[in-house]
Amino acid sequence: MRKTRSLALTALGASLALALAACGGTAGGGPQQPAATGGGQQPAAAAAKHNDGYTKVVNPSDKAGGTLKFALSDEPDSMDPGNTYYAFNWNFTRLYARALLTYEPAPGDAGLKLVPDLAEGLGEASADGKTWTYKLKKGIKYEDGTEVKAIDVKNAIARSNFTEELTDGPKYFAEYLDAGEYKGPYKDKDLANFTGVETPDDYTIVFKLKAPFSEFDFLVANPQSAPVPQAKDTGLDYEKTVLSTGPYKIESHEVGKQFNLVKNDQWDASTDPTRKQLPDRIEVQFKQDANDIDNRLLAGQLQVDLGGTGVQPAARGKIVADEKLKDSTDNPYTPFNRYMMISTQVKPFDNIECRKAIQYAVDKVATQAPWGGPLGGDIGSTLMTPTTVGYQAYNLFETPENKGDQAKAKEHLTACGQPSGFETNIAVRGDRTKEVQVAEAVQAALAKVGIKATIKKYPSGDWSAQYAGKPEFVHANNLGLMIAGWGADWPSGFGFLSQIVDGRFIKASGNYNMMELNDKAVNDLLDKGIQTTDPAERNKIWAEVDKKVMESAAFVPFVYEKTLIYRPANLTNVYVHPAYGMYDYTWLGLSQ
Repeated sequence: MRKTRSLALTALGASLALALAACGGTAGGGPQQPAATGGGQQPAAAAAKHNDGYTKVVNPSDKAGGTLKFALSDEPDSMDPGNTYYAFNWNFTRLYARALLTYEPAPGDAGLKLVPDLAEGLGEASADGKTWTYKLKKGIKYEDGTEVKAIDVKNAIARSNFTEELTDGPKYFAEYLDAGEYKGPYKDKDLANFTGVETPDDYTIVFKLKAPFSEFDFLVANPQSAPVPQAKDTGLDYEKTVLSTGPYKIESHEVGKQFNLVKNDQWDASTDPTRKQLPDRIEVQFKQDANDIDNRLLAGQLQVDLGGTGVQPAARGKIVADEKLKDSTDNPYTPFNRYMMISTQVKPFDNIECRKAIQYAVDKVATQAPWGGPLGGDIGSTLMTPTTVGYQAYNLFETPENKGDQAKAKEHLTACGQPSGFETNIAVRGDRTKEVQVAEAVQAALAKVGIKATIKKYPSGDWSAQYAGKPEFVHANNLGLMIAGWGADWPSGFGFLSQIVDGRFIKASGNYNMMELNDKAVNDLLDKGIQTTDPAERNKIWAEVDKKVMESAAFVPFVYEKTLIYRPANLTNVYVHPAYGMYDYTWLGLSQ
């Protein structure tokens, strides 16, 4: 084990993981913290009758062989681990890309604990909290037999965060590393000029920060720390030829069509106790009809819907009516909030009173229905979900029975100078049936107060790069309202809030702060919180950020999501990983 330092920051990566487990109940021996004090709530789904995969591993087996089949209703933003921001892809890319750290492979609270992956242990923080050091395990090889080196991790961080080409992933490292005006390895190929990361030898990686970052261990657990040799780095085309460090390697990739993996014979299980290598092949089909995916799952022709968001309404109806089918499902809370963002830069929503009119007009019972009513989650009133550490319950825009308040909506329309209503557009991912139905429910509610909203459908694959995540497009197309969803990048308030509310993360493309909210008070609180070493004080700050953003009236929460996930009978080693809110894709196998 690494040596500890005197500063409390040193052990924060580990202590936060343990604190997260403790606040869930039994793990670590700690009592459950009530939500009012800033702790996370234990998901009620753990006690559900048809929810074995949340509490244990279902169909455990070491049987190898077969072809594991996935399908997705659209396509991912990218299969490049350094250029993706979908939760399902952070989960899936672990099959061929190993980060410095990862999560314990376990259901329930234990799965929130960070453990070493490429690194020998958790990060060692300097006394001032501005330097974090990791040691690589020796002998880990890529699929071509060459050894993973520290410089490859440095290049991975440089390309994913400091280039104009790779826009789809988060930019935490660019924001917090002390890297000066570095422009990335495609413009400056001399990595010695990238001062944010140092590699004093082949197995040591040192991150240099502008300021203390108390949760840095969680940051290097994201797939952007998966190594990329500079000589193999082909920029945007790298997603076709990712050099594997995981149990599988890419056999073929037709972008937008299919993605096939086969076993990587250079993977050494002795260095990687968190993954399995059971199927011979893993096949993924993209751009498949969502309802057809469900039908094929029920027929045993597919094993997994890659998106991990649960079955569609038609399949849900079949499952709920059939006790045998229900026994093959899980209904867990996920880390996701399903919501609508209101652009503060699209008129008339630059006026807060117009945004408040939307808050009161929306019928949240109607927007809950497409997710399956109570089966699909609890009606929301905050940004953070009850499973997020730092969550506090409150409701600034309460309406009778959550069905909207037309009188109050009209009061705010008058206050914003639009007493007769106005026209706007609702952006939605067109391949996601439930989100389209939510948009239709919003459209119907707004019509009752004189707001004419036209639904605009866009593809999921380019959602953040070309459409709702591109402010120029949003403004030009009058996209005042955008249906979306978000889960924490890691299980804390900062991991949930940062990318969607920090005004400094607003980007020309790949933007997730679709509100374009840039409130200095919010930004300052985020900085204060991440530099705070005391977990209880830090959680209070996350709750304060949450409430301040809700006061802007630019965020309309719909549902703290639960999913109904179907697991075919021949799928083995199935459990819901709490860090992703879906099955652990690195553990799955086949019984036949």
